[in-house]
Amino acid sequence: MSEYGFFFDLSKNMGIDPVGSIIASIKSIYQLSNDRQNEIKLYLIKQNFQYHYEHNALYRKICEEKGVTLTNIACLEDVVRIPAIGIGKFKDVNAHLLLTKPIHELQHELRSTGTSGIPSISRRDEQTLTRSVLSIFSMFREMFGFFGGAAIFLAPSSEEMPEMGLVKLINMFSGLLDSSRFFVSGHAFQPEAVVQQLKEWQDVHTRHIIGPPFLVERLVRYVNEHEPDMKLDRQTQVITLGGWKSFTGREINRPDFYQQVSQVFGIHDGQVRDMFGLVETNFMAIECENHAKHVPPWVHFSVRSLDDPNKEVPVGEPGRLVVYDPTSLSYPGFILTDDLVYLDPNACLCGRNGQVVHYMYRIKGAEIGCCAINLEKFMSDKEAQITQCSIG
Repeated sequence: MSEYGFFFDLSKNMGIDPVGSIIASIKSIYQLSNDRQNEIKLYLIKQNFQYHYEHNALYRKICEEKGVTLTNIACLEDVVRIPAIGIGKFKDVNAHLLLTKPIHELQHELRSTGTSGIPSISRRDEQTLTRSVLSIFSMFREMFGFFGGAAIFLAPSSEEMPEMGLVKLINMFSGLLDSSRFFVSGHAFQPEAVVQQLKEWQDVHTRHIIGPPFLVERLVRYVNEHEPDMKLDRQTQVITLGGWKSFTGREINRPDFYQQVSQVFGIHDGQVRDMFGLVETNFMAIECENHAKHVPPWVHFSVRSLDDPNKEVPVGEPGRLVVYDPTSLSYPGFILTDDLVYLDPNACLCGRNGQVVHYMYRIKGAEIGCCAINLEKFMSDKEAQITQCSIG
């Protein structure tokens, strides 16, 4: 047994959650060598795999059909053998069969809907929810560093859309800020109201902007045309999440977007950051100032061949992402996604070790889907209705 295994077993015997202790130590864990991080990830994933194998009849059946037990997982390279659940299963009418925890122990539900209109539903029990909140706040603090200031949230409020994952995630920033406001209401967005609020906060708060790229793009376009002298602050962060492709198929060019945002608001390119995550998982991979998306050091990304999802591709080559998230107890957090990514083989200049992921796009044939796309479609339909009424 490794020294980490001994420590984690001792922690469990004392009633301490090993996963939570790692999440709470994120800064020091990122400074460990890749080999050390891999030891920690292997232990956590093995323990989580064993839990679901023993308590989830459906998942155990899948493992038995593939001939996989805990004895087959001796090193991180063996993790590829752990069966992953296709992300489409979370949209299935029988999605409840994925659950390891009984229904009466579940406390929270999140939804994400793409262009099909069929929601992907993920449910969490008490401990999974606690780990999820701790995981996200730890990444926010580690990657953004702020604890104060005011934020423009380019999204509906949680009162309007309480089950949308994007809205829940954006709302979590509120606990790190002195003030915040939502600027999508009734599926309408008024950039002039955002500009007015930014002016009111000038010299009062450090101003941040948080929302999906398509709404940040709209705001930038408006400011460039109507308020060309508006500049934000030295510590401003413009944070995007939710996808770079429109429901119509148009894709926002990321480098051009970063350049336009930084020029219009008078900030550095490194102050514009993107985040990547899935409603079905409990983490966010967040860009540092070098635009490198750092995978949380307790989560493992495996990149698979498009021809054979059981085979990993070499680091640096694109493939289909499989996520191994050991924080989930509600259902196995081992998920075969529809996302094409590649892992960066080079160390990041920011000094953090571990995996760095580059998101490319959805694999061919996959549904174009995320909360942001659904939101954009709703807003576009609403705007079209208003235009037709005005003409009529």
